[in-house]
Amino acid sequence: MHADRLTTSICHHAEGPAWSDTWGGLRWVDMFAGDVMHLDADGEVHRLPTPSPVVACVRPATSGGAVLALENGFALEDADGSIDPLPPLWEGPVRMNEGAIAPDGSFLCGSMAYDQRPGAAAMWRLLPDGTTTELFGDLTISNGLAFSADGRTAYYVDTPTGRVDLFDWSDAEGLLNRRPFADLTAEEGHPDGLALDVEGRAWVAMNGGGQVLGLDERGAVAERITVGAQKVTACTFGGEDRATLFITTSRENLADGEDPQAGSLFAVDPGTRGPAEERLFGG
Repeated sequence: MHADRLTTSICHHAEGPAWSDTWGGLRWVDMFAGDVMHLDADGEVHRLPTPSPVVACVRPATSGGAVLALENGFALEDADGSIDPLPPLWEGPVRMNEGAIAPDGSFLCGSMAYDQRPGAAAMWRLLPDGTTTELFGDLTISNGLAFSADGRTAYYVDTPTGRVDLFDWSDAEGLLNRRPFADLTAEEGHPDGLALDVEGRAWVAMNGGGQVLGLDERGAVAERITVGAQKVTACTFGGEDRATLFITTSRENLADGEDPQAGSLFAVDPGTRGPAEERLFGG
């Protein structure tokens, strides 16, 4: 399969796509511009600024707005678009990176050090009441996170491991019992963001490999989607029927003219669908 290019190279570092009916389309981030991107039903792209120099992840909320991961903490967006940053969680050269809404309606997001220092990152949890908790540390580049339809299992990527791992989920305790699911070290690129389809298969963006891999229930590569940019960062299912896989890409650390389609949004119909039921922050 080959992904189609939907936009020009409109982003420097596109990440974290998510489709929501509450938004009427797709959102993702241009991370180091501090902007949320929105693709509406007419195919028009809108740039929505945030009050932070970095916005790492955006996910829908029951309020009709969103929950966001900023450089060093969280923020809440109201339905009218106003954004209220919560108190920062740390100071120093570490930023938020990628996250997901958990089965209980909390928001989980992992971090990374700007210099990618091993063990400097952590997984954070924001509860709907505003409580924040560091679930665990000793991560390096915390990336893709997605929960199974039954809410029992989380699929997770810490990029330098070259793996997709599994966790059990507990509303009370969070992510538990980490174990390997798929070793992708022999593949082109490094695992980054991921999405799950209705059959529970994982679709993994391979940063530096110009591809998205479809993994079967045993973690073996069953499908390959080629993308016209090397730095493939993340993917999500969307569209009214959830049959489109949207794919974000990055121009980070590329010279002018290098990899000319990098920073574009891509899409493909992979022959499956994403879950119809959305998870929203707030439950």
